[in-house]
Amino acid sequence: MNASREPDDEPARHGGPDARGAAPHDFSTNANACGPCPVAWRALREADASRYPDPRYTALRETLGRFHGVAPARIVIAASASEFIVRITAAVAQQGGRAAWLPAHSYGDCERAALAWGLEVKRGPDMADGDALVWCCDPSSPLGQAQPGLAQRVAALTDASTCVLDLAYEPLRLEASLDLDPVQRDHVWQLWTPNKALGLTGIRAAYAIAPREAAGMVARLDRLAPSWPLGAHGVALLDAWTRAETQDWLAHSLDRLREWKHAQQALCESLGWSVLPSVANYFCARPEAPYTPRAAPLRAAGIQLRDTASFGLPGHVRLGVLPHASQAALGQAWRAMA
Repeated sequence: MNASREPDDEPARHGGPDARGAAPHDFSTNANACGPCPVAWRALREADASRYPDPRYTALRETLGRFHGVAPARIVIAASASEFIVRITAAVAQQGGRAAWLPAHSYGDCERAALAWGLEVKRGPDMADGDALVWCCDPSSPLGQAQPGLAQRVAALTDASTCVLDLAYEPLRLEASLDLDPVQRDHVWQLWTPNKALGLTGIRAAYAIAPREAAGMVARLDRLAPSWPLGAHGVALLDAWTRAETQDWLAHSLDRLREWKHAQQALCESLGWSVLPSVANYFCARPEAPYTPRAAPLRAAGIQLRDTASFGLPGHVRLGVLPHASQAALGQAWRAMA
């Protein structure tokens, strides 16, 4: 099924702070609510912001390469996941790509970038040979579910396709595991954004691991990159991400998130909401009453949810898992409007 349309001037929709600042109980982002990670936080405080970082990020590429067991030449540094989405879409379009395939529900920046570069946007169960850019996400956004048929989709890729697997939420997976073996991973671009897992989304830093046979695309992406996509703090964040102490902290935080998630899902069900399954630190639900008329009074009460209409899922909200105090505030505010 095709879903292509002309780009419009509607601003991108995101969770997180608005013009009034951050909500005290912000369920609208998927950041690790156990954060910020102390190891990464200390690295940020100690970062030397008085000078430029190495424009080639040589040491950082080597560190990330060791962490993932890949050659440093396969590491592409990005200012953020959104910046990489725009850049690789541009690269595919420059090479003559004419269409982009997206999952039924996906991050809006993927579609916005495709439309901006004149690519036809397609959605549906099947890819076609002409789908030059293929987007996958596991756990998916906004549902937090394993992407159905991911392994089969990767196996069906042609040499003409560029497939990007968004792994932003892989470190925050609370159940099961990614349905791809190392050989299959080597056929896709792996996009990593550790700031969510570290509870430090204010630091914009990301990187991608290129497929084994993608030196030409790596070179094109390097040519399209701005100078110094990362500042000193972005470098510090990604370096801290690879440390054993950071990974230990993350593993322990997942246990707490599982307990909070169970309680938060139970709260939503007690409010009469239909809760959708999820394997990550967030989930979607359909409130028993429309969310839109209640968004403003909820925000006035210090509570922010993420409307999922821009993901192609109208009538639902996405909730990042937060501690019990925030859950209690949500329950109290929603019941007060009944």
